Amino acid sequence: MEAGFDRAFLLHRRAISDSQWLADFLVQHRGMMRMIVRISGKHAVKHKAQLQPFQPLLIRYQGGGDLKYLQHFELSGPQPALIGDKLYCGFYMNELAVRIVPLNEPLEQVYDLYQAQLKALAATNHMAASLRHYELTLLESLGYGVDFEYDNIGKEISADCHYDYYPEQGWVMQQQPKYGYGFSGKQVLAMAAREFTDPEIQQAAKHFCRFLLKPLLGNKPLKSRELFKSR
Repeated sequence: MEAGFDRAFLLHRRAISDSQWLADFLVQHRGMMRMIVRISGKHAVKHKAQLQPFQPLLIRYQGGGDLKYLQHFELSGPQPALIGDKLYCGFYMNELAVRIVPLNEPLEQVYDLYQAQLKALAATNHMAASLRHYELTLLESLGYGVDFEYDNIGKEISADCHYDYYPEQGWVMQQQPKYGYGFSGKQVLAMAAREFTDPEIQQAAKHFCRFLLKPLLGNKPLKSRELFKSR
């Protein structure tokens, strides 16, 4: 890699003038960074076509404050083949990261996770399973990880028991199973192992991830979820 460049992905961009974008980049070793991108001159059309989500990039930027200025970029390998619903899943991954990953904090695991999950998404037939893995691992990288192995009093999660989850306590075993409420031990252990191919586990994991993400996302809905509803 050329000196002075960082590996990055563009996650989101919006025009702030005829020749400038405000863009969010996920940068290796540096985390989420917001930059002004100038798109003008004889290469404007080419740069607009190249500077796209999911495209691996090498970028160089400047600026000492929270807002940087993109100086130069180069393509760094092919885009993953995201088509149809996989493309919508990719947009969801991008929007989720932009919404919950703090700016200018060197969260090294987040870039590596994103890069790996893009490749996994392109290769898998189990898109929902890939998204659940991304959500749980992203939360873990940000310090919101869940202990799936032990309950609130230190006992190992049992596949034969049922549990409620409380953020301030963790997993609390139901003394009398409330079927239709909470999670079975089997579901908890499957989430621990990131095994989401079973439809029952998949639905439970989706419900649990939405529960975990709600405090971070607030009341503003994710636009990318609407893409799935409109199909």
